[in-house]
Amino acid sequence: MGRAFEFRKARKLKRWSTMAKTFTRIGKDIVVAVKEGGPNPESNSRLRAIIQNAKAANMPKDNILRAIKNASEKNTDNYKEIILEGYGPHGIAVIIDCTTDNNNRTVGNIRSYFNKCNGNLGTNGSVEFMFTRYSVFKINGDLDKDKLELDLIDYGLEEIINDNENNELIIYGNFDAFGQVQGELENRNIEIISSDFERIPNNYKDLSQDEKNDLEKFLDMCENDDDVQKVYHNFKD
Repeated sequence: MGRAFEFRKARKLKRWSTMAKTFTRIGKDIVVAVKEGGPNPESNSRLRAIIQNAKAANMPKDNILRAIKNASEKNTDNYKEIILEGYGPHGIAVIIDCTTDNNNRTVGNIRSYFNKCNGNLGTNGSVEFMFTRYSVFKINGDLDKDKLELDLIDYGLEEIINDNENNELIIYGNFDAFGQVQGELENRNIEIISSDFERIPNNYKDLSQDEKNDLEKFLDMCENDDDVQKVYHNFKD
């Protein structure tokens, strides 16, 4: 069928693979949220936020409901969240959020990625001080940004920026203010497209192209690990 067909097939398979990984990670988020606050999104703000993210990622409704049902019925006590941190290739600070049912497996795998790429898995707190954690919300970009900033400043707002490419407003709030900002947006009937926590580097580091290639190899290893939920770093891309 020719190279064009093979190219389209490869792109489609890659997209399906990415979607499968995204759905798996959202499923794990659901497990942890249900474990902490129960299966009712009305009373579980974290679960409510994850369901919004699942919809934004085009996760089918049946998949979402099945994940909640499975998390409610099965023993999920062995699932827990862990944070691993250290220095990747060329001194790039890295924080990796994981959800795992086997701590030894996860730590061993992540350590091997650091070792293979001339990095060093550190102890808790070794690089976390180099990042600031924020609550992040994405909403419709047609709203009045200036008015919203004034309205939300008492609820822990740090900054609102325009994402013109996606016609969205991105709200950054204090890490501890997630529930306050979420609740106020819901009280105002402002649809939350997605919400999450992010670690933003306080300073960035530049790399040469060859060094960047080394870092990308390391990041690919981490992001392809089923136990890894998110990877943060201070490379200035």
